[in-house]
Amino acid sequence: MAVPNLTNILKRILSKPTAPFHEYHVRAEIEALLKDCPHVKLKHDKFGNLLATYKNGKSKSKPTWVLGAHMDHPGFVRVPGGGKNDFDFLGGVSQTQVESGIARGLRGKTQGAIATWKFPVKIGHTKIEATACDDLVGCATIVATFWELASLGISTTFHAAFTRAEEVGFLGAWHLAQKWPFNKEDVFLSIETSRPVNGAVMGGGPVVRVGDRLSIFDSEGCAVLMTTAKEQGIRVQRCLLDAGACEASAMQAAGHRSCGISIPLANYHNLDADGQIAPEHVMTGDVRSLIDLLKALVATRHDGIGERTIRERVELRSEEYAAHLKAANKLCK
Repeated sequence: MAVPNLTNILKRILSKPTAPFHEYHVRAEIEALLKDCPHVKLKHDKFGNLLATYKNGKSKSKPTWVLGAHMDHPGFVRVPGGGKNDFDFLGGVSQTQVESGIARGLRGKTQGAIATWKFPVKIGHTKIEATACDDLVGCATIVATFWELASLGISTTFHAAFTRAEEVGFLGAWHLAQKWPFNKEDVFLSIETSRPVNGAVMGGGPVVRVGDRLSIFDSEGCAVLMTTAKEQGIRVQRCLLDAGACEASAMQAAGHRSCGISIPLANYHNLDADGQIAPEHVMTGDVRSLIDLLKALVATRHDGIGERTIRERVELRSEEYAAHLKAANKLCK
C-alpha cells in the first residue's frame, strides 16, 4: 500500500482549478487519493457533496465527528446560457478588485467553464502558497488524516463531508444539513482557513474557533477540542474569528451540533493588505498541528478526559455546597 505523504496530497489538490458549482476537478482528485485508502468508503449526495466514512472495528470516538471542508474558491464561471466569453466572478471579491487583477494579467486560462487566478503551488518547510488555500488546504488536511489513521491501523469511526458552493452562501452545507446522512448525535466540525483576527496569529497553531461573524459554536465541542490539544501537547489558539463566516453556522441553523477550527490564512480570497490580487498562504506547521489534533480527536473517547459540561459542574457544586446553602437559608428567614 503506497501511502501518500502530506506534500503529495497538497500538491495534487492545490493544483486543481475550482470555483463555486465547478468543484468536479477537486472532487475527482480527492476520490483518487482516497480510492485505495483502507477502511474508507465514499459516496455522493444528491447535491454533489462528497461524503467519506472511516470505519475500522467497533470503536468510536465520543462524540463521533463529521469533518467538513468546502471544495470551491472564488473564481470565474461561464454565465449559464451566455456566450463563450461571458463570465461571472463568483465569491466575495469586489468587481473593482477583480478588474484590477485582470488588468495585471493575473487571470489564468479558461479550463472548461471556469478560470482562476494563475499563481503556482509552492510547498515549503515553513509556508504553503497557492491560488486557493481556502479551503483546499482544509480538504487536504482531512485526506491526510484518513491516510495517517489507516496506515497506523487505528480502530475508530468518523466521517467527512467535502462540500460544494460554500463561497456563495453555504449551499452544499445547507443541503447536507437538510438531508443529514449521519447519526443525529454526531458533531460537525468545520475545517477552514481563515483570516487571523482578535489575537490569532499565523504560525501560532490552528485556531479553535468559538464562533464566526454569524453565530457562536457548541461550547462542549470546543471544550473537547481544547482538552484534546492539551492532552496531546498540541499548540492551538482559541479565538472568535468574526471576520467571516463558516459552514458551522449553516449546520447550527439547521439544528446540528457544530464547532469550527481554522488554519490562519494570509491574503484571504486572494487579496493582500492593499486589496490587490495575490496568492493565499498558510504556515506548514499550522497544517501539521491540525492533522495531529484531528487524529487524536477522532480516535479518542472523550468521556474520560473531556472537561465537564457546565451542567455537570453546577450540579456537582450544588451537591458539594448543599449544607452551606441550607445553613444560610435558615439565617435569611
